[in-house]
Amino acid sequence: MHILRSLGPAVARVSGAEAVRAGVGALIGLGLTGLFLLSPQIDLDLGLFLVAPFGASAVLLFAVPNSPLAQPWSAIVGNTVGALVGVAVCLVVGDIALRIALAVGLAITATILCRALHPPAGAVAMTAAMSPEAIEHLGFWFALAPIAIGTTALVVLATGYARLTGRHYPFRQFDDPSNHRTEDRNPTERLGLSEGELTSILERFSQSFNLGVEDLARLIGAAELQAAAHSAGPLTAQDIMSRNLVTANPDTTLGEIADIFRKHRFTSLPVVGPDTKFLGVIFQMHLISQAREDALRLHRGFLPSFKRLLDRDRAGPMTASDIMSVAVPRVTTNTPIGALLPIMADGDTDAVPVIEYGKIVGIVTRTDLIAALARRAARS
Repeated sequence: MHILRSLGPAVARVSGAEAVRAGVGALIGLGLTGLFLLSPQIDLDLGLFLVAPFGASAVLLFAVPNSPLAQPWSAIVGNTVGALVGVAVCLVVGDIALRIALAVGLAITATILCRALHPPAGAVAMTAAMSPEAIEHLGFWFALAPIAIGTTALVVLATGYARLTGRHYPFRQFDDPSNHRTEDRNPTERLGLSEGELTSILERFSQSFNLGVEDLARLIGAAELQAAAHSAGPLTAQDIMSRNLVTANPDTTLGEIADIFRKHRFTSLPVVGPDTKFLGVIFQMHLISQAREDALRLHRGFLPSFKRLLDRDRAGPMTASDIMSVAVPRVTTNTPIGALLPIMADGDTDAVPVIEYGKIVGIVTRTDLIAALARRAARS
């Protein structure tokens, strides 16, 4: 039974949306590369043609962009080094079986030494070793075109696609700015461990090729939050939420919203429709950003901008529906407060609406959560 279980899937279950995201990304990346840069047909004059290893690179770049093996250095340098090794072996060794084995083995060694391990690089070396006619014609040019040029194109497309679909590529480095653009780490990643210590952990468990240091920091932080959630006990959103809500409707003007913020000292304001149907949230920063945008318009070009503001006023003042956020985290009354910790920990979310059957019944602010955790700590 243990052996049978070990033969099953080792990858965690992934949502259908993520599977589609990865597949569409590869389709777009290879499609655009094939349409505008590299020909699907072998072109021995310029060397600008698609090769099979690009399909393997697309899997890494679009499906697992966080992997250290998928980063730009690994992809571009790895494939290029694999091509150089494959061409060199192809020009020197006559026996095809030995040529293929030697090309792949040396490519793996070379890419590891260059800190550019990229699994498709082995396939690139094998492709060169299996194509003596093409290599005789192209020589080491094969490493530049199609390999380096094609891989670079895929990396550029993967970078743009990741930004459009809410993913991070290239992978964030350990010393990248926090969400607040300061040198402090994000709250969930303040582990008391240095980059060197995290790197040592990865090396000790031979995971350097599977996880980046930033990845490990996020995972440890998430595990600590999950442990804190277990210790938070059975409290739910219903136990700590604010119930006497002050809300806005979609037609509430920005001036009225500003008055509400000033009067109640809120940092967020739910927007509701008929029968308290939840529509979205206005955060104080939305109001500040809109005011700043209007001020910048006036500063950059007073007369044209002033005219646009007058035209907008004639059409009607801006309202809550113009600036509210619709895609915000939300919970139900039965959501344990442990689940709220990761939502609010990094500072992007000040308040989470509590929804039942599409209607807002309460809101949990960061203050509510801190007060609940403080009370629980005082009792223990």
